[in-house]
Amino acid sequence: MSVMRTKSVEQAIQETEEPEHQLKKNLSGLDLTVFGVGVIIGTGIFVLTGEAAQESAGPAVAISFVLAAIACGLAGLCYAEFASTVPVAGSAYTFSYAGIGELVAWIIGWDLILELLIGAATVSVGWSQYLGVLLDTLGISLPTAISNAEDGVFNLPAALIVLALTAVLVTGVRISSRLNAVIVAIKLLVVLFVIVAGLFFVKASNYTPFIPPSKPSEGESGLSQTLIQAVFGSGPAAFGVSGILAAAALVFFAYIGFDVVATAAEETKKPQRDVPRGILGSLVLCTILYVAVALVVVGMQKYSELDPEAPLATAFRDVGHPLFADFITVGALAGLTSVIMVLMLGQSRVAFAMARDHLLPPAIGKVHPKFGTPYRITIIVGVIVAVLAGLLPLSALAEMVNIGTLFAFVLVSISTLILRRSRPDLDRAFRVRGLPVVATLAVVACVVLMLFLEVATWLRFLVWMAVGFAIYFGYGRTHSRLAHGETEPSPAPARVD
Repeated sequence: MSVMRTKSVEQAIQETEEPEHQLKKNLSGLDLTVFGVGVIIGTGIFVLTGEAAQESAGPAVAISFVLAAIACGLAGLCYAEFASTVPVAGSAYTFSYAGIGELVAWIIGWDLILELLIGAATVSVGWSQYLGVLLDTLGISLPTAISNAEDGVFNLPAALIVLALTAVLVTGVRISSRLNAVIVAIKLLVVLFVIVAGLFFVKASNYTPFIPPSKPSEGESGLSQTLIQAVFGSGPAAFGVSGILAAAALVFFAYIGFDVVATAAEETKKPQRDVPRGILGSLVLCTILYVAVALVVVGMQKYSELDPEAPLATAFRDVGHPLFADFITVGALAGLTSVIMVLMLGQSRVAFAMARDHLLPPAIGKVHPKFGTPYRITIIVGVIVAVLAGLLPLSALAEMVNIGTLFAFVLVSISTLILRRSRPDLDRAFRVRGLPVVATLAVVACVVLMLFLEVATWLRFLVWMAVGFAIYFGYGRTHSRLAHGETEPSPAPARVD
């Protein structure tokens, strides 16, 4: 009954062949890369660029995107090795179960549930706002009562898009991947348009100074101050090197989702080869696009004048091209659609893996006999996200997505290192060179970014973790498959090269 009992890699893979829990393998490396791009390019590129540049980094926001990408890339290498070695649904949850133990696996699984639910609901609200902007352009106005949860009663558009995408996810991952591919193609077209068209309006003077002089930040106290400020008595300054780091902690949200690629490993035809390609390929592509867009936007408009809510569209309006701005709005709408879908796909796979291990009720993890998808948990996730998106303004909770993801990256990096030492015999299709250094740097980078998050975010995170502990010790610990003697097969003998 040890809470640190681990599931062997062999058992994790063996369970994927159980008829009632067997997912269809329909995805290729290209599908995974498209999934990654689909979930990464969204709120970050269409919104956060302006806020980070205006408040923290100035034109050097491009450096902030690179720093956030480095933290993600270090963790991504660990994800790639782990996912190619353990091609099982569940992502960080499954990896931690094999590398560290059941309690840690539950903690990270519980963390991912909140992260992905809140992430999907928050993006759904953003989707509804962009839809409102587009409809206003066409002369159509939705009643406030059904289009805005904060000022009205229920955000109907946000709920409807979630339910529609839930139906798509239930019918099969192949259909989901094809729809996502079409949406991603539209989104990439818009992003490339921003880069190419924006170059004609860039002014060199807007890049000066590239790194604005550091100045004390204002209005940060109590729960709104960062953890580093609460601990050391002084917070990150606006602009300068400290401002670049603070902006990196903010724009980190822009990269959230590449780890969702790992949740689809079990549905991939050749996971040992394609999962690493999907994770690293989507990261590299999106980093290039992010840096290019950031440089173009701060070149089009002085960083202090950027619109923190819609920097891309506003920049084109301010240079006299409102039609370009409308085109970007359509692209943002398409982009957010794919983000919602992939986040819900990742959420359903994490919960499915936990149900298969009986840490959650196993009945909810049943696979549809025709579609080969975990339809019950997908429907449950869809309904919860729709309700949250329809009823709540989630801006205060959205910051928890960052801390949850960074915490997941820390545990995956540690788990990868532990598994490399405890099971050197495993066949690793993708092997990180210098893993101890890479994993250590990944942990350090993620912890540093976590220090720049608000105290209130840390407190909400700790409360959610406390609830998770209560559920684990009240249900999961005694119902776990390992608790009932479903022991793993003996490890394979070490290979002799």
